Amino acid sequence: MSKFDLNEKMVRKLAELLDETGLTEIEYKVGEHAIRVCRNIKEIITTNALTPSIPSQLTNTSENISDNRKGAITAPMVGVVYLSPEPGAAPFIKPGDTVSEGQTLLLLEAMKTFNPVRATHAGRVTEICVSDQTPVEFGEDLVIIE
Repeated sequence: MSKFDLNEKMVRKLAELLDETGLTEIEYKVGEHAIRVCRNIKEIITTNALTPSIPSQLTNTSENISDNRKGAITAPMVGVVYLSPEPGAAPFIKPGDTVSEGQTLLLLEAMKTFNPVRATHAGRVTEICVSDQTPVEFGEDLVIIE
């Protein structure tokens, strides 16, 4: 196994990319070596691909999810929210709308794939917790349905 030289310039670029995108974690991998940079964690974690490391943010997901409000539809993955099917189109939902179970509420783009986020239960939309074209984290409240 070869020695891994930490490239400070690359780490700085990755950290800047985190700030630009609003993501909390990014990993860059070349061969058997990887650099993982996490925001909101007090250290930069570098790992060898053969030695996996799990950031503390991910080890307690049940706690993160339990903070969500009653009736919340949460983000199933990290991505960017789109409230309408295409630019200039009417949004899928508005506060006050009545939705049925399985109805598309918004799109979540991850890795250039648009994933529909559907209502898990029927009810009235009381709040849309996110803005159009903004990044979200796994488990973050997207829509509140009563």
